[in-house]
Amino acid sequence: MERFEANYRFYTEEVAGLIKEKYPEYESRIAVGIAGEGSDCFGYDDIISRDHDFGTGVCLWLTDESMEEFGRELDRDYNELADRKERAYYTDRLRERRGVMTIHDFYSDILRVDCDTRNCRLTEEQWLELDHACLATAVNGKVFRDEEGIFTAFRNMLLSYYPENIRRMRIAQMMHEYSASLQVNYARCMSRGDTVAAQLCRMNGLNAAMQLYFLLKRVYPPYYKWTYRALTELDGSGEFSRRIKELAEQGINSSAWKSTKYHPNRPNFTDRVISLAEDIGCDLSEMLKEQGLIDHINPYLEADVNRILAITK
Repeated sequence: MERFEANYRFYTEEVAGLIKEKYPEYESRIAVGIAGEGSDCFGYDDIISRDHDFGTGVCLWLTDESMEEFGRELDRDYNELADRKERAYYTDRLRERRGVMTIHDFYSDILRVDCDTRNCRLTEEQWLELDHACLATAVNGKVFRDEEGIFTAFRNMLLSYYPENIRRMRIAQMMHEYSASLQVNYARCMSRGDTVAAQLCRMNGLNAAMQLYFLLKRVYPPYYKWTYRALTELDGSGEFSRRIKELAEQGINSSAWKSTKYHPNRPNFTDRVISLAEDIGCDLSEMLKEQGLIDHINPYLEADVNRILAITK
């Protein structure tokens, strides 16, 4: 709760009183919390992020029926209460992220699919469309109260993670992207002297490695600029995140490729990027083995893609 202390205090000291005074008969039908778009919903806001779309507030989630019955009046009263509170940069965009909204619209707008919040389900086709970061945004923050349990039920369904066959398809996709970008094409580009393409390969591989780590931990990674921060929080030993940081900070080592002829089976470990790619691949392969997805360790992840895909059939 510490990350959302200001939001919770605003709810308990001001919003809760408004609801009890003006909507006592509807109190148990109003879910309240802080979640959705914005670094503050991840607890990541700092002095830099407070220059736009920042201000203490809460979300009030209603069913479609409750919105029709009393939601518009509650929205008006909440906004009047929020406007009386001194705050900085309380923009129209921030108003869209806070205040009264339906449960259906909250989830559907973030996930960009029509969510069946009434029956608490997503189709397989919808799961396949979803973006990792959007899912992280839908389940971040904190729920302060939800007597009806409808908002929380859908949240918990998302938190239970991808259906296993879809998770494995995404694992296979990231394994392929990691190997193609960092274990194959990086070396090919450096051998040609195409350092721009090589840097793109390095960063694509780095991103694939982080995405794969989250998939194996069954946690949704947030928006890309927060992914590494979330990774450091998830990585208990810190070893994997340290390798990722070192890979991110590697410069171009053209001298390691002078007079070097490309060979697919002879890694050029003179370039630190190559050895880091091998180490990270080994880390990920160990995680795959620990989860029973493969029965051996092979840092070249592409070699096991078909094994992962075969499980989904």
